[in-house]
Amino acid sequence: MTEKDPKSLIRIARENGEQDHVEPLDLGQRVRDLRKARKWTLEQAANQAGLARSTLSKIENGQMSPTYDAVKKLAVGLEISVPQLFTAPQKGQITGRMSVVKSGEGAHQVTATYEHELLAEGLRKKAMLPYRARVRARSMEEFDGWVRHDGEEFLYVLTGVITLYTEYYEPVEMRRGDSAYYDGAMGHNVVSVSDEDATILWVTSLV
Repeated sequence: MTEKDPKSLIRIARENGEQDHVEPLDLGQRVRDLRKARKWTLEQAANQAGLARSTLSKIENGQMSPTYDAVKKLAVGLEISVPQLFTAPQKGQITGRMSVVKSGEGAHQVTATYEHELLAEGLRKKAMLPYRARVRARSMEEFDGWVRHDGEEFLYVLTGVITLYTEYYEPVEMRRGDSAYYDGAMGHNVVSVSDEDATILWVTSLV
């Protein structure tokens, strides 16, 4: 297997996620996130909390440290407890994370059989690894055995025609718009069978 084969990309993505450390809570950002999660304007949130709009704006922008009385008003207005106000969002709560990658601007990784364009690479601790791939391989003989990895995988054909080979199923020919969802631990490989290299979107779970 090459250093930058799909299995390596997935391993690297998982390792990058594990290296994150907990940042100190930014109270202003926390208040803003809670307000936006409720789809409230500054005016609406300030009215709910019984604070001046300018005061709430300064708290959100880190220009003012709220008094304990203001903190209590914020908690009541946001319908949470004071400790929750100082607690970072847990899994299942809105985090507001987003990554936009313009066409062709993803990080490129080239192997003997695929050319990968990594998408959303800037987000750490992702639950999914999305990447676009140009399939250069034309036969199974070009692979050093099956690709296998933990998690599940989704494949969507963007252009061209491919054959999806898997360890336990007959090969499947797939065209533009076709998709497959399968167990990543099951051996799998993809080859182009059209005149031009096919392109596919792959999304692999990391958890």
